[in-house]
Amino acid sequence: MNLQDPYTIPYKGIYAVADRRNEFAEIMEHSNCYGGSAWALYHYSKSPLVIKSRSVGDMMRYLVRVGRSNLELQSSTAAAGIESVLVNDDEIEITYSGLGGGGVGATTCRACAKGVIRSNISESGGGKRASGTIVVPRRERVLVGMDNTDSKEVGATWALAHNIGAAVDSLEHKYISHTLVQLYPVPDKTQNCVATVLEFACTQGAKEELLAKIKEGLLKYSVSSETGLVALSDFDASSLMEYSRLCRSRMISKELTIETAANNDVEICIDGKGIIGALAALPWFSRNDEAVFL
Repeated sequence: MNLQDPYTIPYKGIYAVADRRNEFAEIMEHSNCYGGSAWALYHYSKSPLVIKSRSVGDMMRYLVRVGRSNLELQSSTAAAGIESVLVNDDEIEITYSGLGGGGVGATTCRACAKGVIRSNISESGGGKRASGTIVVPRRERVLVGMDNTDSKEVGATWALAHNIGAAVDSLEHKYISHTLVQLYPVPDKTQNCVATVLEFACTQGAKEELLAKIKEGLLKYSVSSETGLVALSDFDASSLMEYSRLCRSRMISKELTIETAANNDVEICIDGKGIIGALAALPWFSRNDEAVFL
């Protein structure tokens, strides 16, 4: 056995999106070792800057306030945390600190992740307190909703959506999450009446290329003449929740969908009847366990 670096497990990737005022950010860490990341999730959740933390599959997600804090680290109970999150133009600077093994995670494990532009880390391991600062691109969240890509004979929207998302995935427009959203079972449904929302974290100027590629893929592989594709660039999609709950409780018109999209800066990319469900899917991004039942 020959381990090149026995005490480092690099994250697969670290990405961060910020709101329009740069007051809040969400840090998304793609884990290579769920056990270590689950430990970090527990301890990081106690950091003063962290508003909410959760795991979605092997992606650890931290909703944070932008700013600095003073971490009072304590062995075993609060052994690591997020010390600061600063937004500078098109970059986000994140500083982590940790004790012992938590310091290894705060430094080398994160500095070696894809998506990191540069880093500054201290020595770590043993009984040391260590700190590490990484710089990642400031990204915007792009939510893509789609529905009605299949027929009663062939296809499944959720599968096509994921395969297109994986195909367009890149460091410039990173594919973050895939969520199935149960809709009200209307009479003309294919079978289960489920829409899909994909979440991407895009660097500046990458959104247009992303949407063009997704549209090209849907037009090529959809077997329905009523395919709907919509997109929203925003930190969240909470303004669409009322519409979504309506769509998940009864039949609604395409006219209401078009009006709601226009009032919420949602771009309609393919305007088949599927836009009704596609729009309703947007506010449920990454809320997989909640979105699958009515």
